[in-house]
Amino acid sequence: MTIPTGKARLAALQIGSRATTAETLEALMARRDELKAATPDLLVLPEALLGGYPKGADFGVRLGYRTPAGRDAFRRYWEQAIDLDGPEVLALGDLAADLGCTMIVGAIVRDGATLYCTALHFDPDGRLAGHRRKLMPTAAERLVWGMGDGSDVRAFPSPVGTIGAVICWENFMPALRFALYEQGVTIWAAPTVDERPQWEIAMRHIAHEGRFFLVSACQWLGPKQTALGEPITLIDRAADVPIIGGGSIIVSPMGEVLAGPLRGGEGLLVAEVDLADIVRARFDFDAAGHYARPDIFRLDVTRPSR
Repeated sequence: MTIPTGKARLAALQIGSRATTAETLEALMARRDELKAATPDLLVLPEALLGGYPKGADFGVRLGYRTPAGRDAFRRYWEQAIDLDGPEVLALGDLAADLGCTMIVGAIVRDGATLYCTALHFDPDGRLAGHRRKLMPTAAERLVWGMGDGSDVRAFPSPVGTIGAVICWENFMPALRFALYEQGVTIWAAPTVDERPQWEIAMRHIAHEGRFFLVSACQWLGPKQTALGEPITLIDRAADVPIIGGGSIIVSPMGEVLAGPLRGGEGLLVAEVDLADIVRARFDFDAAGHYARPDIFRLDVTRPSR
């Protein structure tokens, strides 16, 4: 496997979903000049940015039954999701081409009536080079999102290296991490809505374990905002606390924080890095190389026949 060398500019845009996907896309495009001025080689955007992350919503679900109001809430959420051949993807591709960078974007993607939390991968020429679905939606996310399958255990080549785009708590799945390590990942993109201090700890550990650069972009949503445009009060915190508090971060292959964590609002993080640091870091620990011990351990990934 080839490990790139040379300089690269890695960026994370901390931004929150608006009340509708159209408004979110408009807010993203309004930052075009700022993004161009940053000249990123890789730009990572948060989980579920297009389509939204309706934190605090219960969709009317109680064990054993669903309510008509909850079904209608899901219908509204489904309407804000995007299609892989839809205009939003074309607009994102145009943005990637204008920036001339690889772009990882979190989106809620429709497949019939089922929704998938998805990471979209755009090449610098604006082509949608691939996508992967979140393998395991967390807790109540399973009410509204389907699960990915073995075809989603894949990394993407890019001009800045092989990218593993791993969504939120997928990052805590050891087998998934190693399956991607074996594919030669050199940059780890982690779109998320996890705002907790523990997330920084996890990101620093994963970067240090995989000995790669890591870029995590988190949403930021102020108090009393939701992606559904309906006010939700989180019962375990004060009314003036953000719904999603950010914490985007860029980390080195030795687990050192290069930029962030960003708190208190939306913003852009950028770090100029030396990709040769990946080789330097793997001198004494290479998770999929001399530390893998394939004579003892083997990981089999079940992939669909389709």
